[in-house]
Amino acid sequence: PPRPIIFTGSSSIRMWERLAEDFPDQPVINRGFGGCEMQDVVFYANRIILPYHPRMVVIYAGDNDLANGKTPEIVLADCEALVKRIHESDAKVRIGFILVKPSPSRWHLETAIRQLNQMIKEFCSRNETLFYVDVFKPMLDVKGMPKKELFLEDQLHMNLEGYRLWRDLVSPFLEDGMRSGEPGDG
Repeated sequence: PPRPIIFTGSSSIRMWERLAEDFPDQPVINRGFGGCEMQDVVFYANRIILPYHPRMVVIYAGDNDLANGKTPEIVLADCEALVKRIHESDAKVRIGFILVKPSPSRWHLETAIRQLNQMIKEFCSRNETLFYVDVFKPMLDVKGMPKKELFLEDQLHMNLEGYRLWRDLVSPFLEDGMRSGEPGDG
């Protein structure tokens, strides 16, 4: 479709098999690829994002980066590079970052995840074309632990309930962007 919404990033996007069904009134395209890190999205942007001339790009990456030993600062630098690459092509494209989720299998990275998520929030607050979707807090139980019932057996990837939650959290940003063409509050 012309001027679609591109969803890209790691397996959490690739495995969102119901993406088009979850957003039936939006021109969404899933360009996620398993195992990717934020630098991979930057590297492949010319193939997986820019040819579509999107009006919006929604990204989930950073999870694998932290698991592979990268610091939040390195991941943020890659986020900044990705925004620069996309905005060099079209400065009006809205770019959203889905914050890193609290996967039970990666809960040992909680401190780094919280740090990265906070850095992404601050980065987004400095540019009106950027927004973030906080999935971290809604995926925690009342004790502040990951809700295991939102995940598959591997406790890393989400099940249908996890994706329903993401749909509900992402949806207002897509509707705002499609209705007005202007950035939302993020």
